[in-house]
Amino acid sequence: MSKHSFEPPRPSHTKIVATVGPACDTKQQLADLLLAGVDVFRINMAHGKPADQEPRLARIRAVSEETGYPVAVLADMAGPKIRLGKLPTDELTLDAGDTVCFVRGAEAVGQEPEGQARSEGSAEHTVHYLTTNYAPLVDELQPSDRVMLADGTVSLEVEAVSDNAARCRVVQPGLIRSRQGVNLPGVKLSAPALGPEDRENAVWAARAGIDFIGLSFVRSPQEVRALKGLLAEHGSAAQVIAKIEKPEAVERLEEIVEATDGVMVARGDLGVEIDIARVAVEQKRIIAECNRRRKPVIVATQMLDSMQHSRSPTRAEVADVANAILDGTDACMLSGETAIGRYPRQAVEMMHRIALATEPLCREGPRAGLPDLKGQDIIPITEATVFAAGRMAEELEARLVVVASATGSTALSMAKNRHWVPTVGVSDSPETLRRICLYWGMIPLAGAPTVESEALLEHVTAWARSRGMLCSGDRIVLVAGTGLKVTAHNMIVVHELE
Repeated sequence: MSKHSFEPPRPSHTKIVATVGPACDTKQQLADLLLAGVDVFRINMAHGKPADQEPRLARIRAVSEETGYPVAVLADMAGPKIRLGKLPTDELTLDAGDTVCFVRGAEAVGQEPEGQARSEGSAEHTVHYLTTNYAPLVDELQPSDRVMLADGTVSLEVEAVSDNAARCRVVQPGLIRSRQGVNLPGVKLSAPALGPEDRENAVWAARAGIDFIGLSFVRSPQEVRALKGLLAEHGSAAQVIAKIEKPEAVERLEEIVEATDGVMVARGDLGVEIDIARVAVEQKRIIAECNRRRKPVIVATQMLDSMQHSRSPTRAEVADVANAILDGTDACMLSGETAIGRYPRQAVEMMHRIALATEPLCREGPRAGLPDLKGQDIIPITEATVFAAGRMAEELEARLVVVASATGSTALSMAKNRHWVPTVGVSDSPETLRRICLYWGMIPLAGAPTVESEALLEHVTAWARSRGMLCSGDRIVLVAGTGLKVTAHNMIVVHELE
């Protein structure tokens, strides 16, 4: 083995978020994904109540403990997702020109309707009567509004609204099924982003020590602050990930990014709620704003979708993941690929391979200077220190950077400066170590002493040498605090191994 031929277990800087489901629910399956490169496991609260999720969370924590790899958990709230009621048959074909009448079929928001669809009419144009789980739907639709079904593949236009029904015409025909999602682009809904069931789930997540909580269908910064307030009431330090999937969120992007702890580009519903042709452009804008604001960002939905059924992705999917990395995302997310797909581990491995192949191109871009941080909730001393430390590490050809971080904010600043020297994050807090699992390029290291710089360097050196990452003559750059009351990291130490 050559002097520096070793690569750490996860040599890519881009992080991987994997959704947990039936395809990866056992401890062995979770361990396989963790060892393949997963940094964050996502629990989808739309598919299970807290009682269902508690054993899953326990297995994740147990696997992390047994492997020695810190891993974060993201609990994704369902949000005010509107769904069709039960259809009389498994599938229903809507033809162009047919009439669809949405009738009141649920007693309250969140309840599954007991009513069922029925069809009537002439041979040329059929009238279908459908229900949804959203009771105010009839009241909130207006003529000319669009209604999208089956992930946007079926399109309706509202023609008239009465006290008990909203009559629509089928513009784009297609097949629909029971419980499928309903999207209403441009329609102002009264339902809050955090409804009663989501509030209960968020309280459970706070008490269970979940690391990140995804807030679905965000429309305003006030909704983000409301969730933060709820978590604080229950003593939780969980960070809020605002999911951008509504036109209102796109319009108020800067305010939402400022209010939240992180962002997910949720392209599934976003691609239905706005013109699908704009999704790639908005993805770039969202990522750029998050990087400017020093907030982690995840790109999600259908990244390697064909790998639910195939061992290999399509070329377009590979290009999609690579472009997200080139855009500057911190993490890419797998959904059905790992939750219900036939090849969950292969999907993780493929995403890892794409990151390794793409990231060298990112290094060739122009070197960014220290950003303008005026008006941002960032400590300028810390930002300037980590920026200088990263530059020093590159100029001195250091083999490793070590960041001691109590809350993870310094590790995030280092990650957002996008320096390419392998960087280890250490902390006395297990919660902080899990949190930095999401941050670009950060390798969390548990068990390191953080009080004395000399002891910390000895510990990290021994750890890195045992893995072939360091040898005599190599340099390490340490970012820490002097202990003075400056409330910031203000010390850089350069250590050369004997």
